[in-house]
Amino acid sequence: MAKGYDAHQQRQMALSSFGKDLARRAKSKCELSGASGVPLHIYEVPPVPTEPDYHRCLMLSEDILDQIKKPNTIIPDQWRNLGELIWSDLVPVQIMSYRLLSYIAQKENWAQDILDEAFLDDDLIAEAKLVAI
Repeated sequence: MAKGYDAHQQRQMALSSFGKDLARRAKSKCELSGASGVPLHIYEVPPVPTEPDYHRCLMLSEDILDQIKKPNTIIPDQWRNLGELIWSDLVPVQIMSYRLLSYIAQKENWAQDILDEAFLDDDLIAEAKLVAI
């Protein structure tokens, strides 16, 4: 048990070492909602690699994290900004945008329209499809 705990602690320390760089990249805003002035948390985009990777992390607000963890709480109209985010130059933002839009598209036509219009790399789409929201 202590071995697992120690490994978890080491991972958390490695992730926290990305904090300043991630905050700078995100301009201290949630990278999916744009919310500022709220506590931000590091989120590793699944599937999580063995070693923490800066390029697989996002800075997200608690509200966004809660919705990702509990998709049944997603309010589709609050996610219309995904139409812009899907074009981000940050791969983790594109992946999460694709995943969220795919989930929302089950009930909302506008989300499917965005997915249909997005020109994304086949490898990125394949990676986004590895894990569902």
